Amino acid sequence: MRLRRLIKTLGHYRSRADIGDLRVKGINCDSRRVAGDFIFVAIKGNKEDGHRFIKEAINKGARVIVTQGRYPLAKSSKGISFIEVADTRKALAELAASFYGRPSEKLKVVGITGTNGKTTISYLIEAILKEAHFNPGVIGTINYRFKNRVFAARNTTPGPLELQPMLARMRKEKVKYAVMEVSSHALEQERIAGISFHSAVFTNLTQDHLDYHLTLENYFRAKAKLFRGLKRDSFCVLNNDDTYGRRLKKLTKAGIITYGIGKGADIIAADIKLGVSQAEFTVKTKRGNLAVRTGLIGCHNVYNVLASVSWALKEGIKQQVIKSAVEKFCFVPGRLEKIACSQGFSVFVDYAHTEDALKNVITFLRQISIGRIIVVFGCGGERDKTKRPRMGRVVTTLADYAIITNDNPRSESPGKIVSAIRRGISKDNYRVILDRKRAIEQALSIAG
Repeated sequence: MRLRRLIKTLGHYRSRADIGDLRVKGINCDSRRVAGDFIFVAIKGNKEDGHRFIKEAINKGARVIVTQGRYPLAKSSKGISFIEVADTRKALAELAASFYGRPSEKLKVVGITGTNGKTTISYLIEAILKEAHFNPGVIGTINYRFKNRVFAARNTTPGPLELQPMLARMRKEKVKYAVMEVSSHALEQERIAGISFHSAVFTNLTQDHLDYHLTLENYFRAKAKLFRGLKRDSFCVLNNDDTYGRRLKKLTKAGIITYGIGKGADIIAADIKLGVSQAEFTVKTKRGNLAVRTGLIGCHNVYNVLASVSWALKEGIKQQVIKSAVEKFCFVPGRLEKIACSQGFSVFVDYAHTEDALKNVITFLRQISIGRIIVVFGCGGERDKTKRPRMGRVVTTLADYAIITNDNPRSESPGKIVSAIRRGISKDNYRVILDRKRAIEQALSIAG
């Protein structure tokens, strides 16, 4: 694509040299991956500043340099076009979108955000669309997939240089819907700038990622960016039982449909029956009721199913198709996933990594359990440290016994992570086994 056409997508910018009509061969923000006739976008990250690598990018063949503010050596770099913008992260996303032909404008992109439930809802919407004879693509925490191809996921929401070509490939292969988990980090870092969303789903908001956002209000503002950016001809599905979900109603131009268990929502789950192997409830709408039976267990999964059903109904998918898809759907890997065993007790694996998620899971299991509840858990390193004592407190309060173990400590000391967890514990119904395999073995031994 020609440079003059490409940079029009940046909106307001300032050129520090004559902009020629270069045929741009690529875009990157990693100087090591730059080649001839590339645009190099210098991004200020948490650990590195891309402006330090501008000379390296030029030596590798970059002909255009996008900077955040003024770069002091712009005048002395002959044959190089320097472009100043206010936010290079946003510029990178917009340039990538244009370079790959703005694929989101030819797809129906569904964004799902919130603290909990994003992955489950993405799987459910995918199942409903497949039942309706579509071939959706999914971009999320577990993997990225479309047309029977599966790609490893490095981030819940990939960066624009991975995301835009993936959407372009989906469009080329006649994928109509792209279902995306949208993380707060991706929103804050402008990874989804340049994406035109057909619709969006909000699950809930509880404490998480405060290491990055610092306050719950900042965390909410990051999530709200998705809904502020929706166009009038799009729609959003909001959890009416969540305070932050109700706040979003005033922040979006899009059409709104609400769901919930309490009163006041457009679509309500009633007559809920929860069991160890399934949940049953009635979806009440203004156009009639729909009886649903699902293998996804727990009250939090009632919300997940309800959000997915609400989206599908708003999209115009037939009720019988929705019901069939939900009832056929079995499980999401690692989301209250029941492990087959015959020892006389039940084993579940769950992704719960916040206080609220742990509370939801253990509270539900308490309702259906006739025996003890033993929980093996840990807290990830280099993540929100304030939730560690809270997670320790909720597990030891609600479960009969807990084993604290490693959960991806990254560069942090496992001992320090455990110390933070223990600060929230006032009971003595736990022990620490840092070796995760041994911790699981011990839990199974205790279960008998």
